[in-house]
Amino acid sequence: MTVGKLQQQASQYMCSLKGSLLTLAILTLISFTYLSINSLQSSSSSSPSLSPLASGSVVKQLQRGTDIETETDTDTDAETKENGKSFDNEMPDLYHQPQIFKLNYEAMERNFKVYIYPDGDPNTFYQTPRKLTGKYASEGYFFQNIRESRFRTEDPNQAHLFFIPISCHKMRGKGTSYENMTIIFQNYVESLIAKYPYWNRTLGADHFFVTCHDVGVRATEGVPFLVKNAIRVVCSPSYDVGFIPHKDVALPQVLQPFALPAGGNDVVNRTTLGFWAGHRNSKIRVILARVWENDTELDISNNRISRATGHLVYQKRFYTTKFCICPGGSQVNSARIADSIHYGCVPVWRSGVVAGTI
Repeated sequence: MTVGKLQQQASQYMCSLKGSLLTLAILTLISFTYLSINSLQSSSSSSPSLSPLASGSVVKQLQRGTDIETETDTDTDAETKENGKSFDNEMPDLYHQPQIFKLNYEAMERNFKVYIYPDGDPNTFYQTPRKLTGKYASEGYFFQNIRESRFRTEDPNQAHLFFIPISCHKMRGKGTSYENMTIIFQNYVESLIAKYPYWNRTLGADHFFVTCHDVGVRATEGVPFLVKNAIRVVCSPSYDVGFIPHKDVALPQVLQPFALPAGGNDVVNRTTLGFWAGHRNSKIRVILARVWENDTELDISNNRISRATGHLVYQKRFYTTKFCICPGGSQVNSARIADSIHYGCVPVWRSGVVAGTI
């Protein structure tokens, strides 16, 4: 057999193989489409109030954690109403199965547990916050509240999540460089992995840590396996700093204590349409300032308001403004949104990608 014939047969074989794979792919797509349509039709034809999952027997099992019992939907509705107004009447449009969500949420409230790793010297960078004041107070309160939480457990075998209690904010307070922060962070996490079996069970998917500032984001960038796998609780996140929406959590940054009392619903006294003061340290801020700085309905300052102009001038302007502009800066953190809400001004958040009212 000549080389040409071999090549021709090989070509025919590859074409036949590709055709078979294409046919298989088409049949698979058609099958999944058919199953999806059947599933949707069966869902729409079922009872709109409760699915079979919400039948009395299964609801009882979810509610008490006991074996399945043969009880009716009527019994379930009666038990729900014993606790007050029916949950599905309170929020009928938010959930497909309000009662099931309610029972699952109550089960979470009863059973959910968090384990805090005990390792690390509290006098250095671990276990406790640096302080509970200033623009990083959110991280401090996070550390404090989770230690005092009723969800905390001393038994790691009962835990659903594991908290890594290391604070880059405390490192910053001691003048640690970014390079050394990364090394300290990596060494600490690797020591936990070597000492305990819990990280390796999920590769860190059930572990979380908090970084409420740009320092923490920069420090943990050098520990890619941590950022990729663990849940990162970060203040004022944005997608350009590695925020992963399907697992990471946004923590509101709050400047504590507030300099002035909370504002009210005094629309008459709010004569300014919009207000922003800050550095032009991002592309969006440069654009907004250039477009709006001469608008007579807006109060736009090119830089932060100097304290020399008067006492708490910046905070007082929130009281006289309807909409407070919160454009993203060069870092991930900003307390403007919380300030706006506190002083009764509607926050309008704007990053480099999307805008909207909060």
